Amino acid sequence: MTVRTIPLSDMNKGRANKPKLSYADSHSVVRLSSKRFEQSPYSDKYVTEQTVFGLYSNRFYPLALGGDAIDDYWRLRQSVVLYDVPEKPLEISGPDAVNLLERVLTRRIDNLKCWRARYAIACSPQGGILMDGVLIRLAEERFWYVIADGEFESWLLAFTEGLDVAVTDPGSRVLQIQGPKSTAVLSNAAADQRTDELRYFHAGVFNLGGQEVLVSRTGWTGELGFEIYSHHNIDHSALWDHLMASGQDFGMTYASAESMGIRRIEAGILDNGTDMDRGMTPFAAGLEAFVDLSKSDFVGRDALNTQIEHVFCLGWSVIR
Repeated sequence: MTVRTIPLSDMNKGRANKPKLSYADSHSVVRLSSKRFEQSPYSDKYVTEQTVFGLYSNRFYPLALGGDAIDDYWRLRQSVVLYDVPEKPLEISGPDAVNLLERVLTRRIDNLKCWRARYAIACSPQGGILMDGVLIRLAEERFWYVIADGEFESWLLAFTEGLDVAVTDPGSRVLQIQGPKSTAVLSNAAADQRTDELRYFHAGVFNLGGQEVLVSRTGWTGELGFEIYSHHNIDHSALWDHLMASGQDFGMTYASAESMGIRRIEAGILDNGTDMDRGMTPFAAGLEAFVDLSKSDFVGRDALNTQIEHVFCLGWSVIR
């Protein structure tokens, strides 16, 4: 891999003389029918002729908007940025919801408190990483598992035989507000509600501009930030406008996933399908902290028991 390095002293300066290339000019892109996949309800707020959409969990998302990813990166680090992201929640509910999740996930779920979140991995029978995501407990018998790219609903359904549990797609779309000023923006958007009490990996329902949404203090950047999960039937346009207005005094802008991708690599956040896949165990990926071999049987447990010492080292070559 060849990585172009830029001195930090130069990254914050004006770069008027640098060549301007669009994402499409510098990357391989293909044209797809918009009817085959799910378009974001927020796309009208940012789409231009320069917009390049990525595909993730059968959802389009803004991979590039034609702006400067480095400028967006510094806004993320120093201020606050709004992102339209394609992550997809699945709802697991019913009397046997915990039993199903204990069966397919590698860490304990029964001790997760309501309105708390937990990073959780699902493995194949061979111990490879099948899926990862953030699990949020909304009630004693109701969870949202916010998954990475890939098909996982059918995998969950395959383990529901004999269980009183439902696996459904709530149709939620997700926005992220990320950056050091994100707390101020959310506080402004939520009016008199105590958003400052929302701790890391906690969640709650808040009224934003007259619409109730689920908010978790999580993200994909390593920065202070929040994820906002909307119901499928809300007024998405009004929610976007309310958030942008709430962030105006704090200099909030919106950006594509380019700057988020830069920051998540710096933060050491792994991307399922890029940094890890079914050929790697959680141990090989350095995620052993999220595997509890002492709990009752789960998919992949027997294989993981024999592969604890098998680690896998990755490295980059940086060419100046």
